Amino acid sequence: MAGSLREIKAKIASIKQTSHITGAMQMVSASKLTRSEQAAKDFQIYASKIRQITTDLLHSELVNGSSNPMLDARPVRKSGYIVITSDKGLVGGYNSTILKAVLDMIKRDHDSEDEYAIISIGGTGSDFFKARNMNVAFELRGLEDQPSFDQVGKIISKAVGMYQNELFDELYVCYNHHINSLSREVRVEKMLPIADFDPNESEGHVLTKFELEPDRDTILDQLLPQYSESLIYGAIVDAKTAEHAAGMTAMQTATDNAKKIINDLTIQYNRARQAAITQEITEIVGGASALE
Repeated sequence: MAGSLREIKAKIASIKQTSHITGAMQMVSASKLTRSEQAAKDFQIYASKIRQITTDLLHSELVNGSSNPMLDARPVRKSGYIVITSDKGLVGGYNSTILKAVLDMIKRDHDSEDEYAIISIGGTGSDFFKARNMNVAFELRGLEDQPSFDQVGKIISKAVGMYQNELFDELYVCYNHHINSLSREVRVEKMLPIADFDPNESEGHVLTKFELEPDRDTILDQLLPQYSESLIYGAIVDAKTAEHAAGMTAMQTATDNAKKIINDLTIQYNRARQAAITQEITEIVGGASALE
């Protein structure tokens, strides 16, 4: 009985230490989530402005059609997928959800590896696809908790350049969209060719107040790739926010489970201790009766 009590007490002490670790990790993830949510809000301000400027410049193309390769859809021979996952675990079902969705989509839409290319952001996704011998064209590992455009700019520019050079004919970004700290949803958004502009959003008359140098087409040739890159960067920021939320929720669940186990073990310990005391009293009383 004494050995059993010691074992239970050791388990309680061990789980308490674990709960302290998961509690600390939860607070760290909560702090990262707050910063990421603010970064996402700041980016939305920038994104809305550049979208408005681009829509204004594209007013005639949106009404009459365009031959610009960033806007004009071409026959699809090969598709590109930017897949965003985390570099580490302890984030609940964050990675498994997006990876399952991408895997199912590729199996459904493609018959061979020649029909798609994967650009993986995050070590978990890279390892997952490589283990299945899938076509990973580029990968980026070690993404910061608050990624800057400088850190991801090279791989984003590479993806847009591959589309411009017709190495693939459409580009999708697959990621977890952050809704709130408890929920997220898988999103597969088509980034190229750009097709989400609405001519009704245009304020084309505003541009008459400006002189465009050297000319409108040259500006669009520079602006459209940058606009696409900003959309992809926004998806990365959104995915990182969802990752921090998933990590916070996972650590909260782990801490709650640890507390429940500690409570159960404490009850078990008290019962075992009470049984040991009762047994000792019984033995003492029995011994006293035998001496009478």
